[in-house]
Amino acid sequence: MPRNVTKILIAFVVVFVVIQFIRPAKNIASATSDQEITHLYPTSDSVQLILQKACYDCHSNNTRYPWYFHIQPVAWWMTDHINGAKGKLNFSEFGSLPADKQIKKLKGTIKEVQKGGMPLNSYTWIHKDAILTDNEKNLLIDWAGGIVQHLTTQPVK
Repeated sequence: MPRNVTKILIAFVVVFVVIQFIRPAKNIASATSDQEITHLYPTSDSVQLILQKACYDCHSNNTRYPWYFHIQPVAWWMTDHINGAKGKLNFSEFGSLPADKQIKKLKGTIKEVQKGGMPLNSYTWIHKDAILTDNEKNLLIDWAGGIVQHLTTQPVK
Protein backbone atom coordinates (compact mmCIF):
# COMPACT_ATOMS: atom_id res chain seq x y z
CA MET A 1 0.00 0.00 0.00
CA PRO A 2 1.39 3.45 -0.89
CA ARG A 3 2.64 5.50 2.03
CA ASN A 4 0.15 8.36 1.55
CA VAL A 5 -2.78 5.95 1.61
CA THR A 6 -1.50 4.39 4.83
CA LYS A 7 -1.19 7.82 6.47
CA ILE A 8 -4.69 8.74 5.38
CA LEU A 9 -6.10 5.47 6.74
CA ILE A 10 -4.30 5.91 10.06
CA ALA A 11 -5.55 9.51 10.32
CA PHE A 12 -9.10 8.35 9.53
CA VAL A 13 -8.96 5.64 12.22
CA VAL A 14 -7.56 8.08 14.80
CA VAL A 15 -10.28 10.65 14.05
CA PHE A 16 -12.96 7.94 14.14
CA VAL A 17 -11.76 6.71 17.54
CA VAL A 18 -11.48 10.22 18.99
CA ILE A 19 -15.00 11.24 17.93
CA GLN A 20 -16.42 8.24 19.78
CA PHE A 21 -15.74 10.16 22.99
CA ILE A 22 -17.75 13.22 21.90
CA ARG A 23 -21.30 12.20 22.71
CA PRO A 24 -24.48 14.25 22.51
CA ALA A 25 -26.94 14.35 25.39
CA LYS A 26 -29.72 11.80 25.23
CA ASN A 27 -33.36 12.80 24.88
CA ILE A 28 -34.62 11.12 28.04
CA ALA A 29 -36.75 13.03 30.53
CA SER A 30 -36.64 12.06 34.19
CA ALA A 31 -40.44 12.29 34.49
CA THR A 32 -43.48 12.57 32.26
CA SER A 33 -44.51 16.16 31.71
CA ASP A 34 -47.87 17.49 32.89
CA GLN A 35 -48.09 19.01 29.41
CA GLU A 36 -48.02 15.55 27.74
CA ILE A 37 -50.81 15.32 25.16
CA THR A 38 -52.09 12.02 26.54
CA HIS A 39 -52.48 13.57 30.00
CA LEU A 40 -54.54 16.42 28.59
CA TYR A 41 -56.79 14.63 26.11
CA PRO A 42 -58.48 11.23 26.26
CA THR A 43 -56.28 8.63 24.59
CA SER A 44 -57.16 4.97 24.13
CA ASP A 45 -54.59 2.29 24.84
CA SER A 46 -54.46 1.58 21.10
CA VAL A 47 -53.60 5.17 20.23
CA GLN A 48 -51.07 5.32 23.08
CA LEU A 49 -49.34 2.25 21.65
CA ILE A 50 -49.27 3.81 18.17
CA LEU A 51 -47.75 7.02 19.55
CA GLN A 52 -45.11 5.07 21.46
CA LYS A 53 -44.06 2.85 18.57
CA ALA A 54 -44.26 5.34 15.70
CA CYS A 55 -44.06 8.89 17.04
CA TYR A 56 -42.44 9.36 20.43
CA ASP A 57 -38.84 8.50 19.51
CA CYS A 58 -38.66 11.76 17.57
CA HIS A 59 -41.64 13.77 18.80
CA SER A 60 -41.38 13.53 22.59
CA ASN A 61 -38.91 14.02 25.43
CA ASN A 62 -38.20 10.28 25.58
CA THR A 63 -36.38 8.44 22.84
CA ARG A 64 -35.73 4.71 22.81
CA TYR A 65 -32.16 4.53 21.55
CA PRO A 66 -30.98 1.69 19.31
CA TRP A 67 -27.51 0.16 19.61
CA TYR A 68 -26.16 2.19 16.68
CA PHE A 69 -26.74 5.42 18.59
CA HIS A 70 -23.47 4.68 20.38
CA ILE A 71 -21.48 5.09 17.17
CA GLN A 72 -20.38 8.56 16.08
CA PRO A 73 -21.30 10.37 13.87
CA VAL A 74 -24.63 8.49 13.85
CA ALA A 75 -25.55 9.83 17.30
CA TRP A 76 -24.94 13.40 16.16
CA TRP A 77 -27.18 12.90 13.14
CA MET A 78 -29.91 11.28 15.24
CA THR A 79 -29.73 14.02 17.88
CA ASP A 80 -30.05 16.69 15.21
CA HIS A 81 -33.00 14.83 13.67
CA ILE A 82 -34.76 14.41 17.04
CA ASN A 83 -34.22 18.07 17.96
CA GLY A 84 -35.62 19.15 14.59
CA ALA A 85 -38.64 16.88 14.95
CA LYS A 86 -39.33 18.09 18.50
CA GLY A 87 -39.10 21.66 17.22
CA LYS A 88 -41.96 20.89 14.85
CA LEU A 89 -44.06 18.80 17.24
CA ASN A 90 -43.33 17.67 20.78
CA PHE A 91 -46.10 15.57 22.29
CA SER A 92 -44.42 15.85 25.71
CA GLU A 93 -44.85 19.63 25.78
CA PHE A 94 -48.03 19.83 23.69
CA GLY A 95 -50.13 21.44 26.44
CA SER A 96 -47.77 24.40 26.67
CA LEU A 97 -48.94 25.53 23.21
CA PRO A 98 -51.91 27.87 22.81
CA ALA A 99 -55.06 26.19 21.47
CA ASP A 100 -54.66 27.62 17.97
CA LYS A 101 -51.15 26.15 17.69
CA GLN A 102 -52.34 22.81 19.06
CA ILE A 103 -55.00 22.75 16.35
CA LYS A 104 -52.44 23.60 13.68
CA LYS A 105 -50.03 20.89 14.90
CA LEU A 106 -52.76 18.25 15.02
CA LYS A 107 -54.07 19.17 11.56
CA GLY A 108 -50.49 18.86 10.30
CA THR A 109 -50.20 15.46 11.98
CA ILE A 110 -53.42 14.29 10.35
CA LYS A 111 -52.20 15.46 6.94
CA GLU A 112 -48.80 13.77 7.32
CA VAL A 113 -50.32 10.47 8.44
CA GLN A 114 -52.90 10.55 5.63
CA LYS A 115 -50.30 11.09 2.92
CA GLY A 116 -47.88 8.56 4.46
CA GLY A 117 -45.26 11.16 5.36
CA MET A 118 -45.14 10.01 8.97
CA PRO A 119 -43.51 8.06 10.32
CA LEU A 120 -40.60 8.74 7.98
CA ASN A 121 -39.45 5.97 5.66
CA SER A 122 -35.91 6.35 7.03
CA TYR A 123 -37.31 5.49 10.47
CA THR A 124 -39.48 2.57 9.39
CA TRP A 125 -36.61 0.95 7.44
CA ILE A 126 -35.08 -0.02 10.76
CA HIS A 127 -38.13 0.17 13.04
CA LYS A 128 -40.48 -2.18 11.21
CA ASP A 129 -42.94 -2.11 14.10
CA ALA A 130 -43.50 1.61 13.40
CA ILE A 131 -45.06 0.92 10.01
CA LEU A 132 -48.69 1.85 10.51
CA THR A 133 -51.52 -0.28 9.22
CA ASP A 134 -54.51 1.44 7.65
CA ASN A 135 -56.46 0.75 10.84
CA GLU A 136 -53.72 2.34 12.99
CA LYS A 137 -53.59 5.37 10.70
CA ASN A 138 -57.35 5.77 10.98
CA LEU A 139 -57.24 5.44 14.79
CA LEU A 140 -54.54 8.11 15.00
CA ILE A 141 -56.33 10.42 12.56
CA ASP A 142 -59.66 10.03 14.36
CA TRP A 143 -58.01 10.67 17.74
CA ALA A 144 -56.23 13.82 16.53
CA GLY A 145 -59.38 14.97 14.72
CA GLY A 146 -61.40 14.53 17.90
CA ILE A 147 -58.97 16.76 19.79
CA VAL A 148 -59.15 19.37 17.01
CA GLN A 149 -62.95 19.30 17.18
CA HIS A 150 -62.83 19.63 20.97
CA LEU A 151 -60.42 22.58 20.76
CA THR A 152 -62.42 24.40 18.10
CA THR A 153 -65.63 24.19 20.12
CA GLN A 154 -64.08 25.47 23.36
CA PRO A 155 -64.67 29.10 24.35
CA VAL A 156 -61.61 31.30 23.97
CA LYS A 157 -60.01 32.07 27.34
